[in-house]
Amino acid sequence: MQQPISRLQGLIEGHISKHNYGERPIELYEPISYLMALGGKRLRPLLTLIGYYMFKEHPSKILDQALAVEVFHNFTLMHDDIMDEAPLRRGQVTVHEKWNSNTAILSGDVMLVKAYDLLLATDKKYLLKTLKLFNTCAAEVCEGQQMDMVFENRKTVTEHEYLEMIRLKTAVLLGTSLRLGALLAGADKANQQALYKFGVNIGIGFQLKDDLLDVYADKEKFGKQVGGDIIANKKTFLLIKAKELATGRMEQQLQSWLELKDFNGEEKVKGVTEIYNSLGIKQLAEVKMNEYFESAHSSLRKLDAPMQRKSMLKEFAESLIGRES
Repeated sequence: MQQPISRLQGLIEGHISKHNYGERPIELYEPISYLMALGGKRLRPLLTLIGYYMFKEHPSKILDQALAVEVFHNFTLMHDDIMDEAPLRRGQVTVHEKWNSNTAILSGDVMLVKAYDLLLATDKKYLLKTLKLFNTCAAEVCEGQQMDMVFENRKTVTEHEYLEMIRLKTAVLLGTSLRLGALLAGADKANQQALYKFGVNIGIGFQLKDDLLDVYADKEKFGKQVGGDIIANKKTFLLIKAKELATGRMEQQLQSWLELKDFNGEEKVKGVTEIYNSLGIKQLAEVKMNEYFESAHSSLRKLDAPMQRKSMLKEFAESLIGRES
């Protein structure tokens, strides 16, 4: 039976809404329910179900494992928001702002435990491989986050270093989500690897798109503070390329904005964006992003699965390329 993406998304939302993470103390579990109810794109559990469906019918059989991936992802977001001192998540107040940082840390810790609980629903035949796959990915995500924090205190970050950081912090979880679904469906290693590479390349492209949207998105659609990366001097692909290419007066202007301690946020966003525009940074980021999307399509062509099902992944990739939030 055909499994349109919208149906899989409905299965995921239904499973999330019914899941009980715990009840007492309410101060521990309420922030989890709050964050999970904020929605989001549910890309990772969706990819888990799609990865399964490439090879087997009834992806609803692995909803617990798909939810485990989403719970883990939201655990990282809860802790990332504390580290970044972010005021908003998906257009709503972040957990550490609504409660406090200590509560957010502890609730996040419990989310990681609950993710492993959900993985225990896995058939014994695949459980050990599933846990090893999940553990490798979880460690890599933490490595990527640490690299991101290290970069905050470095004057210079290369394009290569940045791409490796986002591969770990963001992309490996997308690749692992697909590979997990394929593993649970009994796919061979070659097909698992093809899906993993597809997910990783989509993930890097996805983050580059996020860098672009942070500067150029419609404020009403984005759900986060537009220009937040510029205000925080975050070393995104755009800033790294601008520092690499700016010379003379433009280099001085950019450095002045980066060193300024007391500034108006809107003025800084406008000033740095004008520098980006003068250097053609948006176009360079779009070219790099599309290179990764094309690499993803190349992996998809190597996948030994029915064309009708592979089209779901192609549709997914195209939705990422065209997204506005």
